[in-house]
Amino acid sequence: IVEMMRMQGTFTDESLSFMRRILERSGTGQATAWPPGIVQSLEGKPADNSIEGSRKEAEFVITDVVAKALKKCKLQAKEVDILVINCSLFSPTPSLCAMVISKFGMRGDVQSYNLSGMGCSASLISVDLAKNLLNNRTLGGTALVISTETITPNLYKGNEKGFLLQNTLFRCGGAAIVLSNKFSDGRRAKYKLLNTVRVQGTGPADYECVYETQDKEGNRGVTLSKDIVKVAGKCMEKNLTTLGPHVLPISEQIPVGVSIAGRWALKKAATMFIKFGMDTPAKWCLNNVPRHYVPDFKRAVDHFCIHAGGRAVIDGIEKNLKLELFHTEPSRAALHNYGNTSSSSIWYELAYAEQTQKSNPMKNGHRVMQVAFGSGFKCTSAVWLRMGDNKEAGV
Repeated sequence: IVEMMRMQGTFTDESLSFMRRILERSGTGQATAWPPGIVQSLEGKPADNSIEGSRKEAEFVITDVVAKALKKCKLQAKEVDILVINCSLFSPTPSLCAMVISKFGMRGDVQSYNLSGMGCSASLISVDLAKNLLNNRTLGGTALVISTETITPNLYKGNEKGFLLQNTLFRCGGAAIVLSNKFSDGRRAKYKLLNTVRVQGTGPADYECVYETQDKEGNRGVTLSKDIVKVAGKCMEKNLTTLGPHVLPISEQIPVGVSIAGRWALKKAATMFIKFGMDTPAKWCLNNVPRHYVPDFKRAVDHFCIHAGGRAVIDGIEKNLKLELFHTEPSRAALHNYGNTSSSSIWYELAYAEQTQKSNPMKNGHRVMQVAFGSGFKCTSAVWLRMGDNKEAGV
């Protein structure tokens, strides 16, 4: 990757050294994938960041995972009722949904939704959207969710450090997930979706911590704020506090309820004191608002799929949730073998937990929690129940 960056002819020695240091500490291995349009620079050809080059990457990844998902589930393309595709930074016209509908010959009345700009958390947002659409179908239906990111058009060619991180973090990848709420599919389903929770930050820090813009020289890229760890931590706290009552035992739900009630009561009291001009007690109330109680999810969840955004992300969540090494093994393995594949990373992790992990083998009745973060700033989570070992089953 460093050699590919060098061949662009736009980076200073300082920038190349910076990217090398980031790569050495990133937790990614040597087999992670970059798109042909950029890899061809190793052959002395200029990088192809064109629309057509980008479309080729998207088509290669998406058609491959869709074909495999349909085959695995013994599903015909015309049987798909709902199609949801998320890809944050590449949103061509016609849409990626239109490409899949055309390529696979889907029905003309398929409900299609193309989500962009929603970051690495978009896969679970897509799953939540598909769930809501399926629930509105009286006789049930089948949904196909596709999650990917397109690297080809998003190579940053400037030298500002805040932008250079994107050149080292992301890799090619994708996943396709089949969901159904038909009664007839219940017996062959691999997982049952129990809960989805989405939390959206609303302040300026949330909005600006992952921001697509241009540097001083006009080079387009995505800059990551120094506040991103703090913002992500607060967002995850809110998400898990919301999720907790739905999946946790009562012994963990009580502290969650007390935390929520205490925060509400003190904020309400502060508002009343301010209204009557009593600033001192209002200040005391605001200073003593308790933090969101983060419960022990190990008491309710058997497997954790934490977005492989980087080694520091996994380390931080492991520490905050007091997880064991075997809990984060799928995330670290996905990061090493595939890199940060954006929204699809949580599915690489689930595949590892199913097929490879020996320290914590997947069993029927186990619960799996997926957690992902995205620009905006968002934190999304989902909890699944393992239903069966049928290798031909879909999700």
